[in-house]
Amino acid sequence: MSEMTPVSIVPPVVIQPQSRKGCASVMSRRLSGILRLGRPPTLPSWAGRRGSRARILGVGCFLVFAEAMSANAQQPLPTVPAVPRNAEADAATYERCMKLAKQDPAAAQKLASGWHEHGGAHPADHCAALALVGLKQYKEAAIRLEALAQSMMTSPTALRAEVFDQAGQAWGLAGDPARAYAAADAAVALLPNDANLLIDRAQAAASSGYFDKAVDDLNHVLKAVPDRVDALIYRASANRALDRFDPALDDIEKALAKAPASAPALLERGNIRRLKGDQAGARRDWERVGQLDPGSQADMAAKANIERLEANKNDRSGMFPRQP
Repeated sequence: MSEMTPVSIVPPVVIQPQSRKGCASVMSRRLSGILRLGRPPTLPSWAGRRGSRARILGVGCFLVFAEAMSANAQQPLPTVPAVPRNAEADAATYERCMKLAKQDPAAAQKLASGWHEHGGAHPADHCAALALVGLKQYKEAAIRLEALAQSMMTSPTALRAEVFDQAGQAWGLAGDPARAYAAADAAVALLPNDANLLIDRAQAAASSGYFDKAVDDLNHVLKAVPDRVDALIYRASANRALDRFDPALDDIEKALAKAPASAPALLERGNIRRLKGDQAGARRDWERVGQLDPGSQADMAAKANIERLEANKNDRSGMFPRQP
């Protein structure tokens, strides 16, 4: 396999939220929209998911939870009278808790704990887990998200899959790619044709070094949506890791045809060009990254690559030192 750059080389994309049937609003793709965890604000590199963020559930979709909670509450227990829940109040509490998770995760955790004691159920548990992500307690967050997903047996399949996917991303942040892949796999098992979940599983596979599995998932995505730019860049990156430089270059050229000003795509093309021996072309791509997106993760990666190119300009192989 070719060596990997030590910095993120995939696109800093926040994938557009997708509508879900039965939801008044949408689900945002990742925690990058609400939490800044002190790690690179990009999607994870194939070398590891250090920049990964979990997805969150929108308030409209939370109403599915709230309605289910109210329905369950109306089913009397043998000795405890039913107390119907106020779905609107629960939705407002959830929204407030999620805002706190962004601004003050410790306060969000406290709110979620108290809410849970008063019957907040799955939404309270979900907010508590995301508050732990905000506090950088990634392993505990992953454990809770996974347990939550496993307990959501009567919840809509899409919501359960989302929470498994979040658990996978949290495991990635915790530095456990094997458990990240297992959780992502559980999400895909519930929604086998969901492109976003397939991409997340591909990322988890690649972080474990299973680049062939990553390519398989990305093939599935691109068969359904051939011009999806992020998937093209990811597949190019995976193929590069497998020393399949020609198909990698084909994908990245397709991505740039769709998004010519994509700094991540230019960064990846520079990586591929360098490995194919085109040092001048690689430098041009990396310099262009800095012009398009100065100060970004892609720019930092490009600058690091240019510095290494300079440091190795007398190396007849034209290759960077292989990364451990």
